[in-house]
Amino acid sequence: MISFSSLLIVGAVAVAVPLFLGLVPAVKVPAVVLEILGGILVGPTVLGWVQLDVAVRVVADLGLGFLLFMAGFEIDLRRFDRRVLILVSRAFLLSLLLALLVAYGLQLGGQVRDGLLVGITLVATSLGVLVPILHDAGQTETTLGRLIMAAGSLAELAPLVLLSVFFSASSKNPGAELGLLAGFVGLTAAIVLVTQRVRAWSPLREVVHRLENTSSQLRVRLAITFALAFSAVAEHFGLATILGAFLAGVVIRRTDETPASQEEFQGKLEAIGFGFLIPVFFVSTGVGLDITALFHSTRAIILVPVFLVALLVVRGLPALLYVRVVGRTHAIAAGFMQATSLTFIVVATVIGVQTGHQRTSTAAALVVAGLLSVVIYPPVALRMLMSTAGRPVAPVLPPEPDPS
Repeated sequence: MISFSSLLIVGAVAVAVPLFLGLVPAVKVPAVVLEILGGILVGPTVLGWVQLDVAVRVVADLGLGFLLFMAGFEIDLRRFDRRVLILVSRAFLLSLLLALLVAYGLQLGGQVRDGLLVGITLVATSLGVLVPILHDAGQTETTLGRLIMAAGSLAELAPLVLLSVFFSASSKNPGAELGLLAGFVGLTAAIVLVTQRVRAWSPLREVVHRLENTSSQLRVRLAITFALAFSAVAEHFGLATILGAFLAGVVIRRTDETPASQEEFQGKLEAIGFGFLIPVFFVSTGVGLDITALFHSTRAIILVPVFLVALLVVRGLPALLYVRVVGRTHAIAAGFMQATSLTFIVVATVIGVQTGHQRTSTAAALVVAGLLSVVIYPPVALRMLMSTAGRPVAPVLPPEPDPS
């Protein structure tokens, strides 16, 4: 019989974190940081109250899938100007080059087991952490905010694809995996076209609208089933299921018809994900994090500041390409924002340890560096933005010439 004792304690930690932040507003730490720290506290490393039993693992896996689904749902490619996407793509390619140089340098020095995995991990940005920060700072609709959102979207999608191709549980031949990825993308495009055709069918659309706010919550059921289907198809193609969940979020975002409908629907999805499943994933990540391996290894302790600086170098330096667009100070602030990474680090280290490509001590060092990046880098960027408040910012890019 399955025991729910550990899951109950994990749920209690998930409740305690927002309560604490609400009662002590002076603490300006993202909830995800405290959720992981709370998991470490109740886990085997400290108090030993929680074990990663069947109940916790199942709900945590669902939370991971929903986390990637919501990350994909946050991305709306229709909001980004083509020229902005070109600019952030150049910055990302530079980031990838720097990440591989740093990671393979660490591998040659015997500090990490797999340089490619570390490189992919370092090149990601936690868009889910940055969105509320940018929103609270009033930057979401500014030139700088659009650049950071576009760069963060790309730095979530591309590393996830690379991780799925090279480090999914079934990845043995990267060349074959690329072929499977191409087939999966083609199938995804076909599904999108079929979905748009079906959605345009008036009788079905009328039924979905009529039942979406009843006890059936049909639209939510369709979205979750769609995400499960994408995950199953990705697994069938030999890719990571999280890639399917992520792309399902991107596709479902494009099916929304009006901003009001989208906001209400997103609220329902967030209630399921952020209300329970996703916090359980982060708390359970803290439970499974082997902090003792970190403190028993001098190499791992040294790697924490190394990874923290590497995040700033890999994601921060390419932001200097934005100087022509937003100015030097705003470009540097964007670099600190882009260097904020935690969610993908957690996902990548879990997969790395499971597939044997990463030591537990290295995984712990990466997660701790990610925690520190969330605590340190955004406040630095916000202080820089406050120091330039009121100064004009250049337009995103010069307007395109009139074809006439």
